[in-house]
Parts: sequence; C-alpha cells; structure tokens
Amino acid sequence: MKWLGTALSSQICRCVSALVIALLTVASAHSHEVRPAYLSVEEKMPGEFSVLFKTPMQGDARLALAALFSGRVEALTPVVSRQTGDAMVQTWHMRTVEPLSGQNVLIDGLQNSMTDALVHVVLANGNTWTTRLTPNEPSAAIPAAQSRWTVFAVYVRHGIEHIAFGFDHLLFVAALMLIVRDWRKLVKAVTAFTAAHSITLTSATLGWVTLPSAPVETMIAISIVLVAAEVVRMERGQLSLAITSPWLVAFAFGLLHGFGFAGALIELGLPRNDIPLALLAFNVGVELGQLAFIAVILTAVYSVRRIVAIPRRAIIGSAYAIGIIAAFWSVQRLDAMFSQF
Repeated sequence: MKWLGTALSSQICRCVSALVIALLTVASAHSHEVRPAYLSVEEKMPGEFSVLFKTPMQGDARLALAALFSGRVEALTPVVSRQTGDAMVQTWHMRTVEPLSGQNVLIDGLQNSMTDALVHVVLANGNTWTTRLTPNEPSAAIPAAQSRWTVFAVYVRHGIEHIAFGFDHLLFVAALMLIVRDWRKLVKAVTAFTAAHSITLTSATLGWVTLPSAPVETMIAISIVLVAAEVVRMERGQLSLAITSPWLVAFAFGLLHGFGFAGALIELGLPRNDIPLALLAFNVGVELGQLAFIAVILTAVYSVRRIVAIPRRAIIGSAYAIGIIAAFWSVQRLDAMFSQF
C-alpha cells in the first residue's frame, strides 16, 4: 500500500501546484476587470444635478461605459475628465426635464464588460437610492425612496464580493492557516485579524486615518510573503513570534489589510445619509466571505485527510507557492507605485 500512499501524495502536490497556477492566472486576468464603476447623481436644486462617473482604466484606456437616463436630460456644463490612479473620473452638471424618480438609469456598455457599476442617487428631499448594476442587469428604475434594508443588502454583497475576488486577502488567510494547526489558535488568530482590519477599515473610511493606496497594497503583498516564509521556518523546526503567537501577526497585518478594504469601499462610494449602515454592512460581508473561505479550506483538508495523510512537502510546497505569488504581486505593485513618480 506504500506505493498507493506515494502516488496519492504526488497527486496532492500536483493538485496544489495546479490550483496555485490557476489562482495566479485568474488573479492576473481579473485584477482590474472586477473593479466596479461608480455613478453618483446628486440633486443640488430642484431638477438640477451634479454627476460624478468613475470608470476603471485598462492601461491608458477607460472602459467604454456611458451613463444614460430614460427621460430627457440637458447638459448644463461640459464633461470634465481626470485620471485618478487606475480610474477615470468624469464630472458634469445636468438638468432633467422630467422628475428623475421613475426614470431608468442605464450604464451603456456594461453588458459587454466583466465589471459591475454602483449607482448612488441623492434627491433634494434627502431621499437616497443605491443599487448595483451588472452585465446581466445594466439598468434599473430610480425609485422615489429606498429602504435602509436595501442599502444594507447592497453593501453586504459588496463586502462578500470584495473578499471573494480579493485574492491577496485570501492568500494571507490561507498562509495563516498553514501556521495555525489548533482550532483554538485559529479562532484567536481569525478574531484578531477581524478586529484589526475592522479598526482600520472604519478609521480610514470615516477619514480619521488615511494612507496612500499604492504603498498599502504593496505592503499587503509583502505581508503574505513574510507569513509564507514563517510557514517554511516552522516546518524546519524553527520558532518565531509568528509561530508561537500567530494572533499577534494576524492583528498587526490585519491593520494593514483594513486599509486595503477601506480603499475598496471608498472607491465604491458611500450613501451620504447611511454611511454607518453601509460601513457595517460592508464589514459584515467581508467577514461572511472570509468565514466561508475558511470553511471551504477546512472541509477540503478534512476530506483529503480521510483518504491519505497530507505529506509535509505538500505544506512546504503550498507555502512556497503562496510566497511566489505574493512576491510577484509585490514586484508588480512596487513597479506600479514607482511608475507614478
């Protein structure tokens, strides 16, 4: 039966390698496409609106998206465009001949993309409306008012989707799980990570503490490299603070990852009258997505262990694979950061 165990071990290593390559391919392919567009329409006086339309950039070109309304609209000012990081921001003022409530808003071109669009409307009477348009549903009717429950549901979904496509955050959690083998320590580490990124997510979103996004994203990638290196050290029988007290490392790097979450949330935009609610909902969504990822990993490991013992080299191989991916991101983000100067 020894040959069977060896064959299964080799098969596990090949599966891990294939998974890592697939993750790297998917991450590279979707790192920009999944960034949503954002349309903000705010009524400054009855029938007159200021419009902000932010669309993701691909290199030097913006996605071919346009905001259209079903009713008659007159432009009061020319469209002013400016590039901010990896997005194009366009602003203008417009007048609607018919009430905006009841009209359909369409993000033309969304159906030909892989991204979504967040639409936020503020009316002069204080009513707000926030919704998410997708390639399958690129238009929606603007209601006269929106319930707070709908706002909560929209931002919970944003949080879940951000962590689901946030491959760097997921790899950090995966690397942490390679260090923490005891479920009590795992709960402690995950709790510390959650508490830390909630602190900085809230602080950065409310504008209490701000950091430029490029260094933050670079440091997030480097943090994954460091944790992956600790996994290798542990497998070699060495000790360090990360190995003996992983919750401390989870808390410290969780503060960093919280700034990354905040950057995504600020990029989405927040409803002016429901900022605390949207912030809470986004955080809840992130936690739900994170817990779902941990549950999937634990279930997969448990299932494999029922068939064969996971070889030590598979753990080391996973750590190296995670470290290589994170190192690639680190170089990529460093290059992007210094290219801005």
